[in-house]
Parts: sequence; structure tokens; C-alpha cells
Amino acid sequence: MTRNLTTNVDRIGADIDALAAITEPGRPWTRRAFSPLFLEGRTWLTQAFAAAGFTTHIDAAGNLIGHRAGKKPGLGTIMLGSHSDTVPDGGRFDGIAGVIAALEVGRVLHEQGIELDHDLEIVDFLAEEVSIFGVSCIGSRGISGTRPAEWLGRTSDGLSLEKGIMDVGGQPDIDALRHDIKAFLELHIEQGPVLQDGQLDIGVVTAIAGITRIEIIVDGRADHAGTTPMGSRKDALTTAAWIALGVEQLGAALAQGETHFAATVGEFVMEPNAANVVPSRVRMLIDARAEDRADMERFIDELGKGIEGISQKTGVSVQPLRIISDNPPTPCDPDVLEVLDDACEVAGAQHRRMASGAGHDTAWMARITKAAMIFVPCRDGRSHSPDEYAETGDIALGAAVLLEAVKRLDQSLQETE
Repeated sequence: MTRNLTTNVDRIGADIDALAAITEPGRPWTRRAFSPLFLEGRTWLTQAFAAAGFTTHIDAAGNLIGHRAGKKPGLGTIMLGSHSDTVPDGGRFDGIAGVIAALEVGRVLHEQGIELDHDLEIVDFLAEEVSIFGVSCIGSRGISGTRPAEWLGRTSDGLSLEKGIMDVGGQPDIDALRHDIKAFLELHIEQGPVLQDGQLDIGVVTAIAGITRIEIIVDGRADHAGTTPMGSRKDALTTAAWIALGVEQLGAALAQGETHFAATVGEFVMEPNAANVVPSRVRMLIDARAEDRADMERFIDELGKGIEGISQKTGVSVQPLRIISDNPPTPCDPDVLEVLDDACEVAGAQHRRMASGAGHDTAWMARITKAAMIFVPCRDGRSHSPDEYAETGDIALGAAVLLEAVKRLDQSLQETE
């Protein structure tokens, strides 16, 4: 299939390089939300948005928005974008690629004199990554009316989230919920190896996996490591190890299905953590992600039964499972998925449908509008790392798909309404 590239590869590459270069000295690529460097990046984006013919403002939730009026006032808004903040020591393309791709769509429309019927907006969401306040997707939760009110009181080094939003230009005391957005699209690097391994250009994202975090506490008994007979111990670590292997095996079995599933023991704390003491207590935190809610419910049920069996076998007590957080999966809009499939064909992009195992701002935008994502490949699936890399040509092709999708949505949304 021949690529039909309608976007400017060199310009996209230069923009990504310029924004990524705004980073902490010696820490590529670090530009965390609420930091002076984040605000410097926002200044760069504001100028770039304006040069592309957008009027810019910071909304009440702290999002940077570029606005371009459509020919039919009151018809509603098509929104594109992602985020410009990063995790520490990683994030040259994560989020940035989506913001720059949205900017490129606006630039091409501006240069070609194409006026949409709908308003068009490009957005840099505030704090998609886990922020200094311990929470994420702050801007998209604000726009979608799903940011918990108690979050504003969270603090970090004496700074409250409420003050942090004010410092970036937001107004946290004002409701930022939007009712005019008719569709939202986000381009993102895949953060996995599926597209690269399949030699594909685009992933059309069908759903964003729900994330459930489960705490397990194993209560053993501390004893002298040298004098306590092996058969007389209540070793919390041994029992926890059996559980961790069970999580791996159960997760692998569920992953063999048609929908995405993954489970990881991401946190593990052992007490008293001394060489000559039999471990008395282990705390484990499981991160489980499912495209299909039924898979998550099966995982939790079978995990509980498996732990009960392990506890009986080892004679070590395990506290009941505690669900720390539980977010359901978010399906993308089927009509928009069809538009993206068609746009891939027009752009000459080899594509497949796939789920996202990572969370994204799109999951929150889907609460208020038709929303979907596309993935572009990243080298070896690496992300949240200084080694994160995506080819500029792949991002440019993704931007071309977005451009075609926007043109199609401008018409199809009116037909639907």
C-alpha cells in the first residue's frame, strides 16, 4: 500500500525536537507538569498554535486550547490533542507526538484554506502523567467533569493542586465541563511492540483497558532464620512467591483470549527484611488491566480462590483481597472507529484494530463525546524511558490519518445529528 502523505514530515520532526529539548539539564526527557519547564513548553506551544491560525487560551481546568471557528456557529467542536508533560527521564514522544500531530492538522487546514463547518480545537491536556500530587489526567478529568473535588486539597511540598492549577492559568473554582465537543481524537505512540512486530503503520484503538489495583497482605511469623526448622516456619515470603507466580499464570491464561489482559505484581514490600529473620509480612500490589470487564471479574474471583488454596497449603494467613482502585474499560466510539479505518485506507496506512493497555486522556473524554485513538509504532515498544523513539515519518502518516478523519467527521457528524 502506497502512503499518501498530506502532512509535512520535516516540520513535524522539527517541532518534536524543539519541544522535547525543553527538558531538565542532564535528564532527557523530563518536563513534569506544574514545573517552570512545563510552563516554558506551554509558551512554545501557545506561539505555535497562534502561528497556525488558532486563538489560544487556558481553560478553567488548566488545559491549553487552540480554537479555530467553523463556518456554522453552534454546530459544535471537533477536538484533537494529547499532553506535553512527561514522566521523569522519559517522554520525548509520549504525548508530544499527539499534540504536534494535532497542530500539524490545523496547519495543513490553515495553509490550504480549508474551513470546517465545526469549530476545531487542539488541546494540550494538563498533567496526563502521574503528577507531583500523585494523580493523573487532571486536565481531561476537568473537561469531562470527572475530577474529584477532594483532589484540589492534595499537596506536594506545600503546594496544593488548587494553587497549581491556578499557577498554570486555570480557575479550579469554575466548572470546566464541556457540552459542545462532538468528537475527540488522540494520536499516541503505541508504547508496545505490536505494530512494529506486525510491520504495521497504525493501530486503531478499540478500547482503553480498565485498570484495577489489588492489595494482598500475607501475615506470617518472624522467627530465627538459623534455628527454626524448615518445616516449622510460617514464611510470608514463600507464600507471597506462590501468589506472585499464580498472578503470572492466571494473567497469561486470560491474555490468550481475544481481548487484552495483563496482570503485574508491581509493588512488593517484605518485613522485617533482615537476612537472619524469617519474613513475617509481605504487602503486594497487583496492577491488572482488562479490555473486557468479564475478564477482570474472572481474574479477581480466581485469584481469591487460588490464594485461599495457597494459604491452606502453606499454613500462612492471607488477608482478604482489598481493591484499591477499580476503573472499568472504556470502549472507543464505533462510528469514529469506522471513520479512522476509512481514513487509514485513504492515507495508505497498513492498520489493525487493537486495545490500549495504558491509560490515556481519551478515556475521560469518552465520558462526554464520541472519542477514539490511533497508535503509531515506537521502537521495540519502549516508552517511559530515555530510549523511547518513534520515526517522524510514522508520526506524519498518523497525522495524515487524523487530517482525513477530521474532514470526514466534519460531514458525518452532521449526518448523524
